[in-house]
Amino acid sequence: MGCLLIHADQLGHQVLAKGGPAYQPVLEQFGPDILAADGDIDRKALAAKVFDHPERLERLNAIVHPAVIHREEELMAQFAEAHPDGIGVVEAAILIETGSYRRFDKLILVTCSEEQQIERAMRRTGATASDVQARIRRQMPLAEKRNYADFVIDTSGDKKETVEQTRAVYQALRRSKS
Repeated sequence: MGCLLIHADQLGHQVLAKGGPAYQPVLEQFGPDILAADGDIDRKALAAKVFDHPERLERLNAIVHPAVIHREEELMAQFAEAHPDGIGVVEAAILIETGSYRRFDKLILVTCSEEQQIERAMRRTGATASDVQARIRRQMPLAEKRNYADFVIDTSGDKKETVEQTRAVYQALRRSKS
């Protein structure tokens, strides 16, 4: 619909890549055993070190999130300059948990059933049911997230229903910009 769409997870990959702003600090914090043979950070090895250790996860987030936020803000500023009436959308799983949602004018929550969350996450390469369930458990429950949302899009139906809801949100955002 012409919005700038920024995927925070993709930016996370970029900032952790060799030469990225989080690469060296993460390597120093978590050690060389998180590296793959080619010198890239092995995200599975890193995840294994942090996800069952809240204090380590917090240290990782303290390194990665500022770099991701900086890049999001750069992209949003570039978009705003080129498209002053445009709408930028940042897609991120834990905006509320990190408090980062406060940086945005409106919050759109995208929901589906937990079964669908698991099924969809399992389609990712290398995903395991236990890892997916552990990630969901670490996130705020969707029912609580609804309290923060300005809009909710329920993706548990078919694509046509999701597109209709998305279009309605887009039109509401357009009206609020005028």
